[in-house]
Amino acid sequence: MAGELKMAFLAVIATASLLRSSVAQTSHVVGGSSGWTIPSSGSGSYSSWAANQGFSVGDTLVFNFANGIHDVAQVTRSDYDGCSTINPIFLETTSPAGITLNATGEHYFICNFTGHCSAGQKLMINVSAASSSPSPAPQRSPSPDSSSSPAPAPATTPSSSPAPAPEPEPATTPSSSPASAPEPEPATTPSSSPAPSPAPSRSSVTYTVLDSLGWNIPSNGAAAYQTWVANKNFMIGDVLVFNYANGVHNVAEVTKEAYNSCNTTNPISLSSTPPTRMTLTTSGEHFYICAVPRHCSLGQLLAINVSGGTANTPPSSSETPPSSTTPSPTPPPPGNSAPALGVTSLIATIFTIFVALLY
Repeated sequence: MAGELKMAFLAVIATASLLRSSVAQTSHVVGGSSGWTIPSSGSGSYSSWAANQGFSVGDTLVFNFANGIHDVAQVTRSDYDGCSTINPIFLETTSPAGITLNATGEHYFICNFTGHCSAGQKLMINVSAASSSPSPAPQRSPSPDSSSSPAPAPATTPSSSPAPAPEPEPATTPSSSPASAPEPEPATTPSSSPAPSPAPSRSSVTYTVLDSLGWNIPSNGAAAYQTWVANKNFMIGDVLVFNYANGVHNVAEVTKEAYNSCNTTNPISLSSTPPTRMTLTTSGEHFYICAVPRHCSLGQLLAINVSGGTANTPPSSSETPPSSTTPSPTPPPPGNSAPALGVTSLIATIFTIFVALLY
């Protein structure tokens, strides 16, 4: 009986060690919600992302990208520095691409499409030995949450619009001017006319299209732009800013028919120099696409509706842009790890082995 208890105890320890190491493994979604694409800020975007991660042997990198537009290749240090796509260590063309980190040291990844690596679509990480403690996992979750804090900022812009309300006071002056008693009735009529004027006015807002992700091919297609537009109120005088990689994307304003069919033949306007700024001068629907072949059909298209109200241009343009940097509609970033999923199965497995060896 003592021998059986000893064997059961050793089996429990061995099983716990194996399961504990597997639970500690982490899945890293490269670039977070923006995915594996050409960042508007260049390669610094992926360097900043990697700086906030902790990579260990056994972890997995997940690359989300548009099939047929991007791919992911692991390369040597020299090919990474020179953006050489000739002899990759391996090449994955289907999204999502999951790559398990099975060795320590530096690892290098680029997009193998011509010009994409030099435009900033490259990643370098440093992998350490596997750690038995899963403590680093919760340290990465607070960083995306802090990005949602600026959401209340735009709420201050509408509050400034009721300021013109005191203007109806001058309407009382005409009533004092006519000294004759028979004319009191006309004095009351001007007071009602100024009331509608303050309603449609507010300060102009500058909107950066898709916020920090920029004008790009999102990993979830056109839905990313539809979500971004959903909570916004565009008015005449507002400004759209399109940030994108020069030479990789452009922005064209098109008709509704061209938007629906992704027709790039006769755009209303076309700009290929970032950042592109477009002032909304008319009410109604406005449609924008990337005129680079296939980019529109992969989801790089934007439709907005401009209301008839007119936005007032502020006297100092430097103070208004902060209200436009609201990242409130950005989708919630995916979780980077799931160490807690195996806790229940771990307990059940240990208990089963222990009982089996006893009897």
